[in-house]
Formats: sequence, C-alpha cells, structure tokens
Amino acid sequence: MDERIDRLRAKANSLDVKPGVYLMKDRTGVIIYIGKAKRLKNRVVSYFRQNKGHNEKVRKMVSLVEDFDYIVCDSEFEALVLECSLIKQYTPKYNILLKDDKGYHYVKVTGGQYPQIQAVKQKLSDGAAYIGPYTSSFSVKQSVDEVNKVFMLPVCGKKFPEEFRKTRPCLNYHIKNCAGICMGKVSPADYQQTVKEAVSYLKNGSADSIDQLKHQMEEAAENLEFEKAAKLRDRLLAIQRLAQTQKVLLNTDKDQDFIGIEHSVSTACVAVLKFRGGQLHDKDDFFFYDVYDTEELLLQFLSQYYVKGGDIPKFISLSIELSDLALYQDYLSELAGYKVNLHVPQKGEQKRLIEMAQSNALEQLSLRLNKKSREIVAQQELGKLLGLSKEPEYIESYDISNIGNDYMVGGMVVFANAKPLKSAYKKFSMKENQTQDDYACMREMITRRFKNYFDESVQDEGFKRLPDLILLDGGKGHVNVVEPLLREMGIDVPVFGMVKDSKHKTRAIASSGGEIQIYGNKAAFRLATQIQDEVHRFAISFQRAKHKKNTFTMGLTSVKGIGEKKAFTLLKAFKTQKAMKEATIEELRTAGKLNAETASALYAYLHPEIQP
Repeated sequence: MDERIDRLRAKANSLDVKPGVYLMKDRTGVIIYIGKAKRLKNRVVSYFRQNKGHNEKVRKMVSLVEDFDYIVCDSEFEALVLECSLIKQYTPKYNILLKDDKGYHYVKVTGGQYPQIQAVKQKLSDGAAYIGPYTSSFSVKQSVDEVNKVFMLPVCGKKFPEEFRKTRPCLNYHIKNCAGICMGKVSPADYQQTVKEAVSYLKNGSADSIDQLKHQMEEAAENLEFEKAAKLRDRLLAIQRLAQTQKVLLNTDKDQDFIGIEHSVSTACVAVLKFRGGQLHDKDDFFFYDVYDTEELLLQFLSQYYVKGGDIPKFISLSIELSDLALYQDYLSELAGYKVNLHVPQKGEQKRLIEMAQSNALEQLSLRLNKKSREIVAQQELGKLLGLSKEPEYIESYDISNIGNDYMVGGMVVFANAKPLKSAYKKFSMKENQTQDDYACMREMITRRFKNYFDESVQDEGFKRLPDLILLDGGKGHVNVVEPLLREMGIDVPVFGMVKDSKHKTRAIASSGGEIQIYGNKAAFRLATQIQDEVHRFAISFQRAKHKKNTFTMGLTSVKGIGEKKAFTLLKAFKTQKAMKEATIEELRTAGKLNAETASALYAYLHPEIQP
C-alpha cells in the first residue's frame, strides 16, 4: 500500500461535511491545485480513492500531493468567492488559468503624400500616426477593413506615387472597393482629404460621418459641383449599407455575451461573441491545454473572465448546461452590482448565435491543432456514441483475410486524429491457425500484438502505445472473443465491432451487448466507414501479395535444381520479383548459391520472352 495516500485519505476522512475550499500542496509546500466543495470531506476523500474515473490530469496532480490545507465556509457561495480569490492569488499549476497574453493593437496611418490605414500590433517611432491602443484585434481589423472599403482606400501595399501606372488596377478597383489610386488620377490633396475623413469616421463613428457627408453633399450640389456630390452620395450609401448589415445579428439592442466551447482530446477553445447595443462589438478566443472536463473549464472561465467586473453584460448565453448555474449567476451578479442572467439557448435567434460561437471555437481549435474541423467533430461524435470517457484520438482496427484455408493473414491499421497513420500499420501471417476460423485468427493476431506491447525487447513504437479504442471488422461474435482476451492480458481498452450490410457498407457498431446504429451521426459514420474500408483494403492487399509471392515461389521450384529452401533464399536476397528479373545470371548464381547450369535455367524461366 502507498503510505502517502493512506495518510492523506485518513486526514481527508477527518474533515467536516460542510462547504469549503481545499488547497493541494506538493512536497515543497507549493500550492498546485485549489478547489471548492459543497461537502468538503466527500470531495477531498474522492481524490485519494482507487478511482478509475479520474482523468490523466487528476491522476498526475494526486501523484504530486504531499499535503493539503482547507478552509471551512458558511455557504457554497462563500466557498466560490474564496476559491476565485485564492486562484487569482496563487495561480496553481493544475487549475485552469485564464492567461492575459493578449497584446495591444493600433490603427496606423502611414505618412507621405498617399498615406494608408492599416491594423498593426506595435507602435513604432516611424513618423506614422497611431490611433489606440486597443485590446481587441478583432475590433481593430474589422474597423480598418470597414473604413478602407467605405472610403475606397488602397490595401495593396503599393508605394505611391512611385508605382503610378506601372500595373493595371487590381480587382478591388473593378468591384468598387478602391478608387484606383494606382492610375495616378487622384491628387495628393484630394487623397489626404479622403484619409482625413476616414480617420474621423474611425474616431467618431458612422452616425457623425453620415451627418457630415450629408452636409458636404448638399453643399457640393448647391455649388453645382455635381461630380463631387455624386462621390459623396456613393460614400454615404456605402456607410448606410454597412450599418444595415451590422444590425442583422440581434433583434434587440441589449448587451449580451455568447460563450461557445469546443474540445479535442486535451485541448479546448473558448470563444466569446460580445454584442453591445445589439451589434457584434468584439470577439475573444482563449485556448486551454491538459483539459478533460468542459464543465469544469467553463465554470473556472466564467469566474476568471468576468472577475474584474468592468464589462459584465446582463445576459450571458452558454453552449453547455452547468450543474452550478444558479451559484455562478449569483456570483456574477454580485461582481456586476446588478442581476446577471445565465442560460443555455434552446431555439430561435439565441440558439443560432450560440451555435455561431461554437462554430468559431471549433474553427479556431482546428487551426491551432492543425486539424480539419470535421475530423474533430468525427472523433467527438464517435466517442459520445460509444460512451467513451474520452475522445478516441488513437484508434487501432483489425481484419482477417484468407483464400479458403490458405494464406491466412491479418491486418492492423491505425487512425490518429481521424487520419490514417500508415507508419503504424502492421501485418500478421497466421502461425497457429491455418484453417478458416476468423475468431481463432483474430485471437492470435490480438495476442501477438499485445505481447509485443509488454515485451521490453521490442522497440517498435507502433507496438509500444496503447490505443484509445479498438475497432474489429466484424460483429458481436468478434467482440466477445477479443474482450475476455484483453482482460486476461490486463489491457483496459474499449473494443467494438464494425458491422456491414448486404452491400458491404458499414451499418452499425457492435458491442458485447448488441448493436449501436450510427446512421444518424454523420461525422462518426464517415469515420467508421473510412476505418472499416481501410482495414479491409490493407488486409486483403496483404493476402493477395502473399498469394502472389507464394505462387511465384512455387514457380521457382519448377526449375530443376531449385527447391523450397533455395527459392526462399533467392526471395530473401532480391526482395521483389522485379529485382530478381533484373539480375544477371552471375548475380542469381551467387545469391542462390546455384551451379552454372541451374542459374542459367533460372534466368531462362525469369525471361520467357527471350527463349527461342
């Protein structure tokens, strides 16, 4: 028994069954985790039980705990407030921490006769004018794109007037997003006036710009400057159109945040869409690593993201249900000084916008992990469908192939992050089972695969890693053969079968208790079908290659002076039929240890096209 765990469990059993906060410490006394509990004793004791339900992060944290402190509170709300305060103070290693690593952003107006408006991350001493700083890159980029379109300013990066008339106007000119400055028909004075108006638009907003443009347009028309009035009218219409498109997102003018979460293996992304006055005002994305519980992540995110209390909207929509929803709603209300409503939208516009937040989180996560969003969704769907405790990142699949009682072979394919990992594929030629018995062959293949896992002399990385999921090309019978075998070997990996229909298409997932239909889960269905098709292709390709090789071997033994042993020696030396056919008589003689007559006869057999 572990003396450390016994000691900690005994201490935990002495705690009170009241709300409180606990502080886990390592052997140096450093606080590595802080948590709250409605019932302090029950929660702390759970860490020191032999609990297979603990995820990898918790197991690792518990392995480092040498002692813990605790603070009893009068209520769960008081415990939550204290937990948030202590996490902020100590920033423990194993708590989910919201790091403020966002830099400042600026709007840059370059110098010269033809200045350009750009979104930049740094303020330099380069003579340019800067507007800012802003903390939101989203707002800065959106504003710069908007103002360049409305005022038809160039975004091509060309230097003017040096590059006047050197190239044809780009697409932006033809779609009326640019005035075509590169043609040299806009004077520096007119251009700088346009930039001045654009900067005013950035600083004062569209309402002031609309009033100003209306006044200028009317003044130009009175002075019979119709061309100028027409340009001002077009700019005014562009601003009004842009303002209209910005108002389609919320039907009310209330302030509201939509928080979406997407999770893949141990990495998660939280996306916050911030609506102010009914318009999308800002967007934040945060990444978290070594995360296994999305509810825990969201709870700690809420307490840390809004902890300053400066910009808490009255309405916050969430993508997942929380068991402590009312508790955190009260906590945020106290921070804000007014009632804050937390809810999970179920329909209508609110549902559409929370799905938008989730889509944004998924897209950002796929970019960060260098994975396609559909691959992340496929893993998530398959894990949920099969009731797995975690998303299956690393999947092994097995199939048996044969021709009657001959050439009994098996194939193992691996899918990592929903993509084939061909470097980990394995081939098995049956040694113990030479009859047409798929169950016996599957048992032999699985046994040999995991014996290699336990064998310390085996260095092949494809054998040294345990999969998150095993999929067999077969039904309930295959699962019932393999599951007991894995238990005997001490392997704790979930096993399922893949069942085909009459057209050899994946129909369902088989478990020891029956079948799970997958047609309704498109991403999971596509992934399971891809895996089943690939393992079948790999196994049958190996079986056909072996059959072809054995047929060739039998042909070699038809040459006088060559038996099975010499045929095997020749194949081992040349590896392929092509290499053997390209060999000279002398090379054949040396490799097979043949006499001159047999080597000549073999060469003649390999080259029937040159025989008289």
